[in-house]
Amino acid sequence: MDTTTKLSPTAGESKYSQDMQLDEKLIPRKVQSLCSVRYGMAFIVHLCNIILMGQNVIMNITMVAMVNSTDHQSQGNVSTEGLPVNSFGGPNEAANSLPAGVPVYNWSPEIQGIIFGSINYGMILTLAPSGYLAGRVGTKRVVGVALFVSSLLILCTPLAADLGLVVLMVSRIVHGISQGSGFGGQYALWEKWCPPHERSRLCAIALSGGFGCVCSLLWIVLVYDDPVSHPWISISEKEYITSSLAQQVSASRQSLPIKDIVRSLPVWSVILCCFSYQWLITVLVMYTPSYISSVFNINIRDNGIVSSLPFVFAWAFGILGGQVADFLLTKNFRLVTVRKIATVLGNLPSSTLVAVLPYLRSSYITTITFLFISCGLASLCQSGISINALDIAPRHSSFLMGVSRGFAHLAAVLVPTVSGFILSQDPEFGWRNIFFLLFAINTLGLIFYIIFGEADVQDWAKERKVTRL
Repeated sequence: MDTTTKLSPTAGESKYSQDMQLDEKLIPRKVQSLCSVRYGMAFIVHLCNIILMGQNVIMNITMVAMVNSTDHQSQGNVSTEGLPVNSFGGPNEAANSLPAGVPVYNWSPEIQGIIFGSINYGMILTLAPSGYLAGRVGTKRVVGVALFVSSLLILCTPLAADLGLVVLMVSRIVHGISQGSGFGGQYALWEKWCPPHERSRLCAIALSGGFGCVCSLLWIVLVYDDPVSHPWISISEKEYITSSLAQQVSASRQSLPIKDIVRSLPVWSVILCCFSYQWLITVLVMYTPSYISSVFNINIRDNGIVSSLPFVFAWAFGILGGQVADFLLTKNFRLVTVRKIATVLGNLPSSTLVAVLPYLRSSYITTITFLFISCGLASLCQSGISINALDIAPRHSSFLMGVSRGFAHLAAVLVPTVSGFILSQDPEFGWRNIFFLLFAINTLGLIFYIIFGEADVQDWAKERKVTRL
C-alpha cells in the first residue's frame, strides 16, 4: 500500500522565502553572473529564438511585396506629414514598384489572413507535447532538431508559393509543427538552469529574441539539459544552481496531476492572460507592415525598416524589464506583485496605444512613436505572465508553459482570420474595429489574471514522498 505525503516549506521562513520556495542558507553567495554558463545558455536560447521568430514573421513583411500593393483603398484625412522620402525625391511615389520578373500574387485580405495563420495551426499541435517531451528526453534533442527542420523549410517557401496556395499552406503548417517544437521544447531547460532569484532576467534574455542550420549545430554542441551534465561549468556555479532549485525540482519522475491542473484557477488565469497577450502580439507582428502600407502608402524598403524598428526597441526593453523584476525581488517585493506589475504594464498601456492609432492617421510620426512605445512595453510581459508557470509549478513548468503557449496560439490563428474578414467587410473602419477588439480581449484577460493569478508553488505541484507500508 502506498501513502503519499506532501513536503512543505519549513516554518519560520520569511514571506519572500515562502514565495520563492527555497532555503537561502544552502545557496552559495559568490558566483559569477554575466560571464557564467547559465547566462551563456540564456544567450544561446536567445539567439535561437531570434532565428525562430524571424522565420515565423518573415511572411508578414514579404506579403506587402508579394501581393498587388498598388491597389490601395483610398484613405480619408491622411497627410504626408513626416513620410520618408524615397531616392527619387518624392514621398514614395515610385517606391512600390518591383523589379521585372518578381512574382505578384492576387491574394485577397481573407487569403492573406489564412496564410498568416496557417503556420500557427502546426504550432498549436506541438507546443504542449514538445514541452512534455523535452522534460522527458531533454531540451537539447527536441529544440536542436526543430531548429534544423524549421531552417530547411523556410528555404522552401518561395518554391511552395510558386507551386500554388495549397502547397504553400501545407508547407507553413509543417513549418509550424517544427516551430512549435522549438518554442515549446525550450521551457524544460529553465526547470534545471534558472535559480529563482534570477528567473526573470534569464528568461527575459532567452525570450527577447526568437543562421538557422548553422545555429542548430551550435545548439547541439553547446547546450546541455542540466548543470550536472555540462562539462565546462564551474563547481561553484553548479552548486549554486542545483542548491537553489533543490526544493523545487525533483530528480524523480512524477506523473502529471492533470485533474488538479484543470481545476486550478491560477493555471487558467495564466492561460487566458497568455491568450489575450498573444492576441496583442499577433496584431503587432502580423499587421504593423500592412497597416503602415495601407494608411501611409510608404515603399516596401522603408516599410520593412519602420515595421521592424519597434521590435528592436522591444528586445532591449524586454531584457531591461527582467533586470528590474529581479531587482524588485531583492527589495522584498512579493513575487506575485512583481509578476502582476510586469503583466499590467506590458498589456494595458500597449493595447491602449494601439486602440487610438486610427485617430492618428494624419500624423505619421505620432503613429510610429506609439508603435514603438506599445511594442516596448508589451515585452515587459516576459517578466510577468510569460514565466508565471515556473513559479506556480516548477516541476511541471515545461508542460504548463507549452499548454499556455499552445492555447495562446489560438489567438495567432484567429487574429489573421478575423482581421482579414473585418478588413474585407469594412475597408473604411476595419482597422479601428480590429484595434478595438484587441483592446477588449486584452483587458478581459488581464482582469482575470489580476483576480486569480498567483505565484506560490501550488499544493499539487509540490514534491510527494511515497512511502510503502
